[in-house]
Amino acid sequence: MSCNKEQNNAVFFSKIDEIPLHIWAQLECTNNRYFDPAFLNAYQKNHPNILFSYLVLLDETGKAKAFSTIQIINFNINVIKNDFEILKKLGKKFHLLKENKPLQLLISGNTFVSGEHGVFIKKGLNKKVVIKEIAKAILAFTNANKNLNIDAFLMKDFLNESLIITDELKDYKYHPFSVEPNMVLSIDPNWQNFSDYLAAMKTKFRVKAKKAFKQSEELKIEDITLQNIESLLPKMKLLYKSVTINSSFNLSDFNLETYQALKEEFNEAYLLKAFYLDEKLVGFMSGIINNSSLDAHFVGIDYSLNRTYAIYQKMLYHYIEIGIDKKLNMINFGRTASEIKSSVGAVPQNLTMYLRHKKSIKNKILKLFLQRIQPTPFQQKFPFKK
Repeated sequence: MSCNKEQNNAVFFSKIDEIPLHIWAQLECTNNRYFDPAFLNAYQKNHPNILFSYLVLLDETGKAKAFSTIQIINFNINVIKNDFEILKKLGKKFHLLKENKPLQLLISGNTFVSGEHGVFIKKGLNKKVVIKEIAKAILAFTNANKNLNIDAFLMKDFLNESLIITDELKDYKYHPFSVEPNMVLSIDPNWQNFSDYLAAMKTKFRVKAKKAFKQSEELKIEDITLQNIESLLPKMKLLYKSVTINSSFNLSDFNLETYQALKEEFNEAYLLKAFYLDEKLVGFMSGIINNSSLDAHFVGIDYSLNRTYAIYQKMLYHYIEIGIDKKLNMINFGRTASEIKSSVGAVPQNLTMYLRHKKSIKNKILKLFLQRIQPTPFQQKFPFKK
């Protein structure tokens, strides 16, 4: 445990299991899977290339009132591809990114999951004040740790309704910018089964869904369990890599060994499905049931077979099928592939990140750079009958 000596209301822990049980009890946040110590520990122990830290803010009586997960990564310019190539060129032009030197980036949030999963503030507090206290504590933490050489600070991802709070970060020279939205599907309580979902669709989209089922009828879906995951992981890693290669932007590579720890801790609440074609693994999907929501996590796809067998479409429909069967309220499909997700009924949930460079001159340039960043446009589909 390391304590920030400059602020008596901020304590930093380098490991999840260093945080005392009474702090979790005071925070009352562990009913959210993303703030469950077991979930956070699974990520930390399987990503040794990332420096993890955890901030706990204390009130005037010494009780925990807020929590932030922190990850420090080396961000390399070469991970920016495809649609974001223009940003790479601008970053080099403004001397914000260097080809031969990674940017040391401190992230408040979950590097691998989109959504508000990085900062927790207890109910009843002035959240505008607390979010500034978190920003101040993070800056003091980096200044106090001489071994750190942080170039920039990122706080991610905030919903529109939170911006009235998080815009307070501008006082600490953070610059907001929009990123690709989460795509979310609200499950109609009248859908008792998948047939009801299909019946709610316009004819065009119902025909499209049935075509995808026809294409994918040879696919066999099986659970990935603690008994078979070890043998499947090598192929799963290749399928996951084929997805990340096609991705425009990744903060860091996810270690699929994490799945083993998540299955051990959460059992049926952590979803892992394998897709087979003639006994060959051609895809996998993952996700977690978090209260009344099913949140899709990473997938792996054999793209050479995807078009013919509609593997990805089958995955999207299978998430929906599971959500309906389990009487959940929402499917959170995450970012990327927004248009195809909208074709199954998902709608965009806008997200904002906040970024600041440690050096004041570069931070001013950064503001101009971020103004050029816009989410990839897509054609929103409206598959349901009015």
